[in-house]
Amino acid sequence: MTFDAPNIPAPWLSSYGNVPAHLDYPDISMFDFLERTAKKYPDYYAYDFMGTKVTFKKFIADILDCAKAFRALGIKEGDRVTICMPNTPQAVTAFYALNVIGALSNMIHPLSAEGEIVFFLNFSKSVAVLTLNAFYNKIANIRPRLMTLKHVIIATIQEELNPILKVGFMLTKGRKIPPIPADADIIWYRDFMASGRKYTGNCRVTKKGMDPAVILYSGGTTGTTKGILLSNLCFNALSMQTFAAGDCIDPGSSMLSVMPVFHGFGLGVCIHTALTNGCKCILVPQFNAESYAQLLKKQKPNVIAGVPTLFEALLRNKNMDGVDLSCLKGIFSGGDSLSIELKKKVDKFLREHGSKEQVREGYGLTECVTASCLTPRGFFKEGSIGVPFPDTYYKIVKPGTKVTAAYGEEGEICISGPSVMIEYLDNPAETADCLQIHEDGRKWLHTGDLGVMDAEGFVYYRQRLKRMIVSSGYSIYPSQLENIIDGHEYVLMSTVIGVPDPYKVQKVKAFIVLKPGYEPTDEVKSEIYNHCVKNIAKYALPYEIEYRKSLPQTLVGKVAYTVLEKEEAEKLAAAH
Repeated sequence: MTFDAPNIPAPWLSSYGNVPAHLDYPDISMFDFLERTAKKYPDYYAYDFMGTKVTFKKFIADILDCAKAFRALGIKEGDRVTICMPNTPQAVTAFYALNVIGALSNMIHPLSAEGEIVFFLNFSKSVAVLTLNAFYNKIANIRPRLMTLKHVIIATIQEELNPILKVGFMLTKGRKIPPIPADADIIWYRDFMASGRKYTGNCRVTKKGMDPAVILYSGGTTGTTKGILLSNLCFNALSMQTFAAGDCIDPGSSMLSVMPVFHGFGLGVCIHTALTNGCKCILVPQFNAESYAQLLKKQKPNVIAGVPTLFEALLRNKNMDGVDLSCLKGIFSGGDSLSIELKKKVDKFLREHGSKEQVREGYGLTECVTASCLTPRGFFKEGSIGVPFPDTYYKIVKPGTKVTAAYGEEGEICISGPSVMIEYLDNPAETADCLQIHEDGRKWLHTGDLGVMDAEGFVYYRQRLKRMIVSSGYSIYPSQLENIIDGHEYVLMSTVIGVPDPYKVQKVKAFIVLKPGYEPTDEVKSEIYNHCVKNIAKYALPYEIEYRKSLPQTLVGKVAYTVLEKEEAEKLAAAH
């Protein structure tokens, strides 16, 4: 499958480094694509889960057994099955197994609230759910409210561990998990897989690139939860594009797969891209800064990928002192805006720990799986999120229109390419608003993000359209203020929000986390405030700065600025 270039200027087509402008995408399923890789490298490791390593040959066999097990349950082509799991072998195996039988994987966060899980399962019309025993009670509590659910498959962490680790797990985390009643209406994953090994019928269904394969969730461009329907091609194209643009993911190398499988970044880059290019996934079911440092020391991965808060945690981790990071060939940041100052700090940290690579910021959104733009290897422009992937076209349009803005002019980022979603599931109105046909005849994804493109094709992310603060008629971009505040030597990270104001419409408030070793004394506060006065226009100057030990985060590690906005709104309501 090939994609024609749109009739718009595209200066990045000259490419950077070894990145081609165009690729030829196979018209096949995700599993077919994975199987091609497995046949090339059968004895390479597909994944390492807490010391348990599995080769590609064994991984493919497990997937096919799992596919047969789903068919033995009566799950068929077109059915939806929810995977409510952290990064474990069962989650990844089931994901590809559903693809084998032509069913759709509905990927959700296992820490979602019960009401959210009800929504996700009913919305997707899921006929089965796979989750861990630790989350069984959630499913049991809501099961009467699940309209289409027939089967609950329960996996455990310990069944994937070697004997020594299994004993250790059961004596620590395992003992805290409530036992499941003997008469519970569930299927244990080990029994489920055993049924697959006994199944003698055919389980494989031929699927093409444009066939739907995965449902992920996002607030979309309007902030309400939407199901995003993605095709096989979306994931396969992402894999090939990331391999080409990343220029660092090689067969036999390893990726620290910390980003979760229910997130486009984790599933698309850290799982599918890695596996389909012969790269071993080091599956990390639960992230914390201490364990991350230990994994970097022990595993010596070649590629790491995460949100900015992950790298911020790395910088202040004392366990990283003296750790050799010369193993790293690719360091990717996405999922949230990486400030110029944080990038400088991370690049300095990498150099001090033996890596010659820079942290490379990318940009994308779940509506095109994840990244669609990346900083080239060995080169960057300050503040830029890089250049578009092969066959992926960006243009900036004047907000609310399809009119292309000039180079250097700010507007809404629009994307066209093979990884763009099929639709918002069962939401034609939102789909029509987001996916629009322009005069060139191509379908363009309107992202709801403001940005700029320069004459060399480098893209600069500015802000979510909805996050822009309007104060006394001035347009203020929080990310720009955050970058200035982060530039102070005492500051680890900051977040800026707009607070409702009867006179100005909104006023600016900043939340600051200081570097380890600094406290918000009057002297420190004064220095930071004076730094703001010197570098921020008076109309955009924060009326208040609040110092915190940490900032609230979303389930995937982004700074949850909406939580801060809600807190401020509640304070205002209480005051009145």
